Amino acid sequence: MKRLLLTLSIIVSALHTNAQLLWQISGNGLEKSSYIIGTHHLAPISIVDSISGFTTAFRNSEQIIGELKMSELQSTEIAEMMEQMMVSKGDTTLRSLLSIEDYLFINNFTKEYLQFDISTIPTIKGSFIQNNIVVQMFLKKIGGFNPQEQLDEFIQTLGSNQGKKVLGLETPEFQFDLLYNSASLQRQADLLLCLLKNIELEMEQMQLLTNAYMRQDLQELLRLSEQSEGNDCDMTIEEKVAMIDNRNLLWVNTLDDNIKQSPSLIVVGALHLPGENGVLNLLRQKGYSVEPM
Repeated sequence: MKRLLLTLSIIVSALHTNAQLLWQISGNGLEKSSYIIGTHHLAPISIVDSISGFTTAFRNSEQIIGELKMSELQSTEIAEMMEQMMVSKGDTTLRSLLSIEDYLFINNFTKEYLQFDISTIPTIKGSFIQNNIVVQMFLKKIGGFNPQEQLDEFIQTLGSNQGKKVLGLETPEFQFDLLYNSASLQRQADLLLCLLKNIELEMEQMQLLTNAYMRQDLQELLRLSEQSEGNDCDMTIEEKVAMIDNRNLLWVNTLDDNIKQSPSLIVVGALHLPGENGVLNLLRQKGYSVEPM
């Protein structure tokens, strides 16, 4: 599950980390403040109505900065790129990586929740199935959100409609490569199998994460994401560094330039914000004042 949290020791500002999704960035020579907000892909966009200070932050920002520029995902070129990355380039199939029992077990899930038989795309990567099946299972078992309405895209579209500049911290190619190529095909298959064999526990944990997000509790989100499950589902240290820490460092270096040019509203996954290597602390290390709205 933790690989899905991207999306996901606390030594910084514990008093301010609870019950805050929106933060103000000031000081360090900035003429105008910028803002940063954490999102969650399983939360309804109605959460924005309960985020204190959002209207002010949006109004005062001249540009919106997301993990991706979401409008770029609509192009034919990006769709073709994803189709290429979701399958292995060689002749390795998911069937060849698993026992027949495990393969059939996974295929039953894909037929029920993704409406396709793996045999129709035999070289499909485990990460592609994993990243899609959790959302569909959460939708059917728990619900409460619309997967076609994501807060990141909602805020970017709102900004674009009002003439604000929209930027992305990463390219779609970078994210697809991270999602589908950062782990070996065997590791992807093992993670998918572990997820589905522990699916009830995973759904419970995803519900807990969503509840913590709806309470705007970053401290609890971080605690839940770092819980060890004692099996192959656990993210390795190397995987966490690649998925979270390294990206946070790159983002903050880019944001350091962005917010000096224009007051910005930064919109990224909530689990990138807290913790020693989180974006909030890294911005403070750059000399900025980062305070809850």
